[in-house]
Amino acid sequence: MEMNLNSLFNKAKDENNIPNELYQKYGVKKGLRNEDGTGVLIGLTRIADVVGYQRDENNNKIDIYGQLYYRDYEINDLIKILEEYPDSMYERCCFLILFNHLPSDEEFQCFTAYLKKQYHLPADFMVTNILKQPSINVMNKIQRALLMLYSEDKNADDTSALNTMYQGLSIMAKLSAIIVYSYYAKIHILENKSLVIHPINDNLSIAQSFLSLLKSDQQFTKEEERILDLLLVLHADHGSGNNSTFTNLVVSSTGTDIYSSFVASIGSLKGPRHGGANISCFHMMQQVIKETGFNASDDDINKIIIRLLNNDFYDHSGLIYGFGHAVYTLSDPRCEILKKQAYSLAISKNRKDEFEFYLRFEKLVKAYFSTNKHRNICANIDFYSGLVYDMMNIPEDLFSPLFVLSRSIGWLAHNIEDKLYCNRIIRPAGKFIKGE
Repeated sequence: MEMNLNSLFNKAKDENNIPNELYQKYGVKKGLRNEDGTGVLIGLTRIADVVGYQRDENNNKIDIYGQLYYRDYEINDLIKILEEYPDSMYERCCFLILFNHLPSDEEFQCFTAYLKKQYHLPADFMVTNILKQPSINVMNKIQRALLMLYSEDKNADDTSALNTMYQGLSIMAKLSAIIVYSYYAKIHILENKSLVIHPINDNLSIAQSFLSLLKSDQQFTKEEERILDLLLVLHADHGSGNNSTFTNLVVSSTGTDIYSSFVASIGSLKGPRHGGANISCFHMMQQVIKETGFNASDDDINKIIIRLLNNDFYDHSGLIYGFGHAVYTLSDPRCEILKKQAYSLAISKNRKDEFEFYLRFEKLVKAYFSTNKHRNICANIDFYSGLVYDMMNIPEDLFSPLFVLSRSIGWLAHNIEDKLYCNRIIRPAGKFIKGE
């Protein structure tokens, strides 16, 4: 057989196999996970906490209903407070995550005034760096745009904590325009669709600005604004151990600029096991509904669940997207909040039957795992977020970019915290093995 790179690759793959038992033999944490699936501690933080289990007196893991804390506020309690400010939930959440307390009126005006001054892109930036250079994936385009913003920053390599704060807030403020303009550039140039470019209105909140830039007529309902604002809050942070935030910390710990750190985080978030999961979940559920219909029996749905787990449906991965989590066990609090808030949206969009099918599917998946796998599994926020975005007529191309828009405040806060209190390059070790 003629030698080629395929055969060389396959030969090397077989010769260099690392079997699972070697991870146990050397006590190496595969994927930085403990044997019971929990994550290996990688640092200390005061910003956010994700709680899904407890330990008993024998150090056994006990599943509990999920809790998410931003600073000292549990997410359900925080949402109740933020709902008193329906036009600025996300901005107030950002302030809390960054400064460790909810803002006074004066503090809030100072904070939002700075953000709104940063909404606008540099002169000619949109034409030169976005419209002329579309990308087949908006996430990659956001990365390129941020690297171009580096070139516009006279103090780009000033990595002091204070300057990092200003840089990060400026990036956050510009993301709505970068995301939406990148989307329209893509569909116009690569898909021959209409180009819609609205001017930036710096009198709007971040949620309002995104919707105003996206909608061709710039019209959106108060309910759509409220749901998007809520989603931005729910995605704003998830502790220092989630993949994109950890990536941000690893890269920034080298002393590089925040643009590079954010670009790395976006690359992480793009993956279907992280920020791209809501797209995979939405596609999976479309296929499930096409196969069974809304009026399927429980038995019909259970058969689909078994087929998914047996690599015999959708993408043949053996995964049920939107279920399971590295920390949460009995419930994901973000999912529970979104599910309650989204019901009225489903009714107003005439998609009640679809939403109720999701509810049934969630219930049956959890029951199947409890009965047949003898373990608890919960729906995570990705299970409903893709459906909610679709009900709001937000294109699939923007599902993951909206995650970027929201999570940027978490990346920024952890970046600053690490600079102030750790300031050491992150350098884990890998065990070298040979001939085993």
